[in-house]
Amino acid sequence: MHKTAPDLFKYPKYWASCFDPAPFLPMTRAEMDKLGWDSCDIILVTGDAYVDHPSFGMAVIGRLLEAQGYRVGIIAQPDWKSADPFKALGKPNLYFGVTAGNMDSLINRYTADLKVRNDDAYTPNNEGGKRPDRAVLVYSQRCKEAYADVPVIIGGIEASLRRIAQYDYWSNKVRHSVLFDANADLLLYGNAERALVEVTHRLANDVPIEQITDVRGTVVMLKDIPERWTVIDSTRIDWPANIGEIAEFERENPYAEMKPECDSEPESEKDDVQAVRIIPMPLQRKAELDGEHTCIRLPSFEKVSSDPALYAHASRILHMEANPHNAHVLVQKHGNQEVWVNPPPIPLLTHEMDGVFDLPYARVPHPSYGKAKIPAYDMIKTSINIMRGCFGGCTFCSITEHEGRVIQSRSHESVLHEVEEMKTKVPGFSGSISDLGGPTANMYHLNCKDKEIQASCRRLSCVYPTICVNLKTDHSETTELYRKVRKVKGIHTVAIASGLRYDLAVEDPEYVKELVTHHVGGYLKIAPEHTEDRPLKMMMKPGMGTYDRFKDMFEKFSKQAGKKQYLIPYFIAAHPGCEDEDMVNLALWLKSQRMKVDQVQTFYPSPMSLATAMYYSGRNPLKKVNYKTGRVSIVKQIEQRQLHKALLRYHDKNNWKDIRAALLKMGLQNLIGDRDNQLVPAEQKGQGRSTGGQKHRAKGFNRAAPVKKKFHAKPKPKPSSKKKK
Repeated sequence: MHKTAPDLFKYPKYWASCFDPAPFLPMTRAEMDKLGWDSCDIILVTGDAYVDHPSFGMAVIGRLLEAQGYRVGIIAQPDWKSADPFKALGKPNLYFGVTAGNMDSLINRYTADLKVRNDDAYTPNNEGGKRPDRAVLVYSQRCKEAYADVPVIIGGIEASLRRIAQYDYWSNKVRHSVLFDANADLLLYGNAERALVEVTHRLANDVPIEQITDVRGTVVMLKDIPERWTVIDSTRIDWPANIGEIAEFERENPYAEMKPECDSEPESEKDDVQAVRIIPMPLQRKAELDGEHTCIRLPSFEKVSSDPALYAHASRILHMEANPHNAHVLVQKHGNQEVWVNPPPIPLLTHEMDGVFDLPYARVPHPSYGKAKIPAYDMIKTSINIMRGCFGGCTFCSITEHEGRVIQSRSHESVLHEVEEMKTKVPGFSGSISDLGGPTANMYHLNCKDKEIQASCRRLSCVYPTICVNLKTDHSETTELYRKVRKVKGIHTVAIASGLRYDLAVEDPEYVKELVTHHVGGYLKIAPEHTEDRPLKMMMKPGMGTYDRFKDMFEKFSKQAGKKQYLIPYFIAAHPGCEDEDMVNLALWLKSQRMKVDQVQTFYPSPMSLATAMYYSGRNPLKKVNYKTGRVSIVKQIEQRQLHKALLRYHDKNNWKDIRAALLKMGLQNLIGDRDNQLVPAEQKGQGRSTGGQKHRAKGFNRAAPVKKKFHAKPKPKPSSKKKK
């Protein structure tokens, strides 16, 4: 059933709504005094500099709570060496809200090769080291040290993507839920406006935080499963079962692929003193379940940290339970406690999105930073976010896990209002909008055609392996918005810099024409990510045929517009499922297209993504996990990761020595030489010309198609002398 939620802006306002909105949310007691406040109701602690702009999480949350009638202060990038900086605004009346900032603190601090970054775009003057590693944990503990009796609520992307036991690339082990380690009282995941407003009003009405356990989009720690709940036990992979014919209604159910031999239930580790009903997952179809009081038990922290296959299984279940309209509660034991993950929040409606973005943001950094440059602000100060969410489901990306698959879009009127505000509030605005997009450039107002179909769907992606027939692909809302923004007086340039989902764009040629004619300034970045089917399947990305279709459209409409424009494709090295020969073929394709990419991305195992589950477990969670099949090749050794990255930059002389050595090891010495179909020159002039390059020429080696010939690192086995029977 399609679910609804209370209107975000219809809650009765708190008494402090008698105060006018603050020019900036206060960061000092002196600012509080100027506003006439004796205390703050809520204090937000963040790892970013405070920029009062809707692209910064602490500003959105702070302004939203202010609109609900609360007095909100901000402690930005505090010195975490002691608790004293966390007392700067006094004791909050309701709670501390803690976030690491717009980025995960570890991804912000370290490269994919685990090298320390010396800069931080979210800090004045790009200074690195102004936030601690695992900032959510450190800030939460300091808040408790400052005022032990004040609740601590954690949120933001770092907390959101660590809501259950998760593989941690930096320590190379599975860690507890961040809520368990932080000793916080509540975790909010995703874009948390709904959950935060509901929780805050409950606390303001004197409901103890330990009694707030049922709010969507929250995670809590419990001692036991509540009474009268049914638990679907998913702690095992291989239940005794027969493979039978799968009923049609079961095909969309990731848990119903096996039919049990009998109806008997295995013994449970938990006795039944609380009348908790436990059903093994393979038997759930035979039971009548109350969806509102049914949870799924994931394998415990102790099990997933010692059994990679169970980790992949738990990751699969988590991602299948992402639709807010049909998701179950998830529960995972950590020691003698239960991590209780409530279903995702109901997505915001258009008028609620408008309300969030129409709040009185100053749109500039807090005055205390003076003339210091904050690079992240400089990058987004003239951009406009028009939507949230992504239904692409790319396994290496965490946008879907954080923002959800249901697209939440603003109205044209709200976007145009922001354009007018930008003209008056952004210092030095010259009439050029740097981006009009969001997580993707072209998912604005694209959703399922039928609410009830959407409510029952469990697909990981609406566009893979093919575009769902129930997905709206008409880009007319986006095209019309582009035209309206261009007509605003004083606006002379509107660029589209967000990631373009070109497999969607090709379904609407009018949109592509509009984009190419008016919104591309010479170069357009797109992300095919790879050319080879093997890694593309693990990424859940379309094949290169779709890229070719878009490329043809792009060139056609650029020519019609009389403009010389170029596509800049992005690729990922060392992704799970990618082997050395795949990277060789990608490098050959790049050379055939005369592309020399300078900025390349090595796969980064970010918390909770499906590709990270592959990286850790060596198994494919896109299918039902078992111990015997579904293995995935993984690139973990630093030398091999560096080789994959070097192959993307085949044109760099500094990489030639390593590439030559790799090609010789793979038996592909024919690719060493100066011919067009060879990858790198020989070490000495003339060497490599007699290595058989013509004999091993790759088929389909042209500007419009990927290389079709696959190269194999292992030599082919000699043919057997025995005749076939």
